[in-house]
Amino acid sequence: MTVVRKLTGLCATGDGDAQPAPSRLARRIFPLLATLVLIAVGMSATVWWGPGMAGRTAWSLPDDLWGTLAAAQRLLHLNLAGLYTQPTGLITLPGGALILVPVVALIDLAGLSLHIQDAHNPYPAAWPLAGTYMIALSAVVLFAADAIAEHLAVSRPKRALLATAGAAALASVSVRWGHPEDAVAVGLFLYGILALARSQPARSAWLAGAAIAIQPLVLLAAPVVLMTLAPRRLPGYLARAAAPAAVLLGAAAAANWTATYTAVTRQPNFPDLNHPTPWSALAPHMSAGVVASGPARILSILAACACALAAGRGWRGQVRATGWTGPLLGDVLWWTAVALALRCVFEPVIVSYYLWPPLAVALIAAAVSWARLIPASAAAAALTLVSQLRWPGMWAWWAPMIALLGLTLLFARIPLRGRRAAAVP
Repeated sequence: MTVVRKLTGLCATGDGDAQPAPSRLARRIFPLLATLVLIAVGMSATVWWGPGMAGRTAWSLPDDLWGTLAAAQRLLHLNLAGLYTQPTGLITLPGGALILVPVVALIDLAGLSLHIQDAHNPYPAAWPLAGTYMIALSAVVLFAADAIAEHLAVSRPKRALLATAGAAALASVSVRWGHPEDAVAVGLFLYGILALARSQPARSAWLAGAAIAIQPLVLLAAPVVLMTLAPRRLPGYLARAAAPAAVLLGAAAAANWTATYTAVTRQPNFPDLNHPTPWSALAPHMSAGVVASGPARILSILAACACALAAGRGWRGQVRATGWTGPLLGDVLWWTAVALALRCVFEPVIVSYYLWPPLAVALIAAAVSWARLIPASAAAAALTLVSQLRWPGMWAWWAPMIALLGLTLLFARIPLRGRRAAAVP
């Protein structure tokens, strides 16, 4: 009993007074437990349940992860010229490979191969290390969500549901598809928003810059955050936020300009393998049926800027007058989710994990009320499950997914019933 009390930070003194604030472990117990469960379930599903359900003998592994691991291995050996050449298939910024360098170093020390899974290698020996690290790394977004929920004075039962729903949605990104860079980038960007709410703009800028350097999809939400800053702070914030990506991308471009420029600007995707949308007809077509998704994303950026201008016109005045209150932080989070959702609206070809970033942020915005959190969690779970299925027809898959995504955002925005959440100092 004493151990439990110490863990939860509720151990009392002899005269009945409570001790000081709970430990860091106790404060993040819900995302920690969700992470451990996700690792256990995810690793079991890839090596045991998944193959059994699919009638296969080989492990059911996320194919996309192996290319990024190969890129990380080249970074480890300082082979910057090979970062964007085959077999890496890397199209994100170099930070997406940089975050995997620690586990690649361990794999190299263990003498294991990073050879991709095939008929001659059905059980890659590197997967137990790589998979566990990748899932644990992706869980940074669960800790960021819980930290924001704590800042908003969200009750512990709601934070428990938030961690559970967040982990269920995160399985699509990490376990199913092997893209920890998306989760890490969103997690760091959320920590950047939290830093702004705590009046730490410099820290926020560096966190946002690290997120952009890992996965630039968070650029869609940057205009929303910038609408909260005083004009005099914008130059310094933008300089810090741009620095990490500029350094990493500049180094890769200097080593191999052609490969870097082609991968980063054209963003190839595969309509035959993934889900084409009505926008695919307007996207530039490359060889072998591949389309370039990069140019079409300009529409998403323009729409995100329009949303930020429409939603954030009064935010700077609120920050000057009252600081970051709970309602303001909730508004910024919800519009951040909307901005991230625009990628799926205008993308020429969608992979199911593209739907995850707006879900993750919308759930945090919904956590202030059961009336928001429960329906938003249910809609997010339904979307995560249904999006893994595939059926023919361009509109048949894309339209229902966008409708479910919009429904999740709507549930996260439903006004609170009864007493409003207290403002956060």
